[in-house]
Parts: sequence; structure tokens; C-alpha cells
Amino acid sequence: MGRWEPDTRGRLERAAIELYLEQGFDQTTVAQITRHAGLTTRTFFRHFLDKRDVLFVGMDELTERVAKAIAAAPAAWPAVKAAASGMNIAAAALQLRRDEAQNRRKLINTTPELRERELMAFASVAKTVAGALSERGTEERVARVTAEAALAAFRVAFEYWGEHPDRELPQLVDETLDELKRVLGSDA
Repeated sequence: MGRWEPDTRGRLERAAIELYLEQGFDQTTVAQITRHAGLTTRTFFRHFLDKRDVLFVGMDELTERVAKAIAAAPAAWPAVKAAASGMNIAAAALQLRRDEAQNRRKLINTTPELRERELMAFASVAKTVAGALSERGTEERVARVTAEAALAAFRVAFEYWGEHPDRELPQLVDETLDELKRVLGSDA
């Protein structure tokens, strides 16, 4: 093995996901992942904290992009519309990697440990979105409820997207947020 291998992180991610899908998350070891990728265990831990981390890599970067989109939204936009602009940044990023996103979703849905980790990740995203809304001048409680509602709508759209491969995630997010506004009787 050479000292430097191109796309090391990507190779590890692909190897892990292939093995998780093939033999299950719990049954897959880091040693198996690295062997499958043709890399060392030490290399794995340079890129990931543990084998769960493989499925959540990039979440912090995506969350930061969502917050930046909210901050960049026109000041006149209501909180819901600003939050929607952030959710659509996330939706567009996932749309580009649909198969990978759906494989991750499948793995998370079938593994309680991963569902727990996902809930923690979503709580962090909601906190970041609420913070971005607050920085725009939205009252804290309104920012928090808007962030939680927007994230819930995003998650519903994501699940629906998995069942309807002919649909685009950004459009589904918009539709789901519109449905939420109608249910709440809001024209925000």
C-alpha cells in the first residue's frame, strides 16, 4: 500500500456502506471496512471517530450551509420562508447523492443505535437553524418552533422521497412546508 491513496475518505465511506448493507451495521467491524477499502485501521480513525460516524460525515458542513442560507435570506422574509431556504440547500445537496442518501436512510431506519445518533444530529441541526433565525431578529421561541417545524417537514419530505424515486427532494420539501403552513392556517 502506498503512503497516499486518492479519495481515502470516500473509499472508506463506500466500503462501510457496502458492508453495512450486505451484512448489517452491527455485524460489520472497522477491520472489515478497512480491508474492503484496501486501507489500514489507523487510516480509518484519521477520518472517523467510529463506525457510526461514517453515516453522519458531512452533517456539520451541511448544517453550516443551511445556517448560511438562512442568514443570507432577505431580511423581509418571514422566519418560515428563511428556514425553508435553508432546508432547500440541504435538499439540493442530498438530491445530488440520492442513492447514497437513501442507502444511509435505510441503514439508520434498521438500526436503533443509529436512529438515536440521528435524533441527536437533528437536535443539533434544529439548534443551529433556530440560532440562525434568532440572528435575523426572530424572537427566540418563534425561532425554535420554526426550526423544529421546518426540520420535521424536511424529514417527512425525505421519507416520502425514498418511496417516490420520480420526485425531486427540493420540490417535496417546498410542498411539505406549504402543507404545514396550510395546516397551521398561516400564510407566512
